[in-house]
Amino acid sequence: MMGLRANPTQRQRRLGTELRRLRDESGLTATSVGRELGFSAAHLNNIESGRTGISATKLRTLAELYGCRHAPLIDELVAMSQSNGRGWWSEFNHPPHNDSARDLAELEAMSVRHRNFQWVNMPGLLQTSEYMKALFRSGQPDGDEDTWDRFVQFRRRRQRLLTEARPPTYHAIIHEAALRMEFVPRGVMRRQIEHLVDMARLPNVTVQILPFHADEYPPAFSSPFNCLDAALPELNTVYVEHPTLCPFVIDQGHLTQFSDAFQKLSEVALPPIDVDDRDRGRSRRTSLGLVQHILYEL
Repeated sequence: MMGLRANPTQRQRRLGTELRRLRDESGLTATSVGRELGFSAAHLNNIESGRTGISATKLRTLAELYGCRHAPLIDELVAMSQSNGRGWWSEFNHPPHNDSARDLAELEAMSVRHRNFQWVNMPGLLQTSEYMKALFRSGQPDGDEDTWDRFVQFRRRRQRLLTEARPPTYHAIIHEAALRMEFVPRGVMRRQIEHLVDMARLPNVTVQILPFHADEYPPAFSSPFNCLDAALPELNTVYVEHPTLCPFVIDQGHLTQFSDAFQKLSEVALPPIDVDDRDRGRSRRTSLGLVQHILYEL
């Protein structure tokens, strides 16, 4: 028998959570399920906590026992159970990279749509290397060049997601404040904003700017967040950039709150950057117009 996992990944924990949810909805206890399948309640609890795995056959048997007839969900759970999680992020299994960073990279790779709100920094997947390094130097002044370079290397590897053969849909809403922050050199910020416009040319990328002078007061959030949508809504996740709390939100009620907030932000923000619409680009009441105005000031 394999030993228990000391640090389950977010994918492994999420699989266990979903199995626990299905069991709770069925009204069955861990003891009765274990008796039916021939293992202990403790073993089932370890599966539901992500501390041990489960075979595809036993997972399907559990789903049948729980009365789950949602075939696409069962297939997704089986895929989660069979994944070894050894994507490119596995190469970054040493400091300064931590478990949450690797979990985020795996979750991004599994998602079909990203909806990201940022109000201080540019979104990580849209940053230039020099902008990243300036951020890391500012945020970790006690670090060294090697540490900063490894952070940059990891984030740059995450960015490939947007230009792969089958990229996810990516929608970023960025507060005007992020374009006006002065903790990076002006030249670095200018090139970063120009890169932002270039990224908006991609067919799968949408960029909106939320101006200081918005027509309505948008939903207030103290932390940036990223709605990472799976192929099935039941498996969606929100990643919240917070220094101490668990960054992954999976509660369905909270997921709905974040999704609704992003929709409201999209309605309040300026129309998306459209480099092919020259007339709209002349007006500051579009994202492109505001970006061009800020570039002129730089």
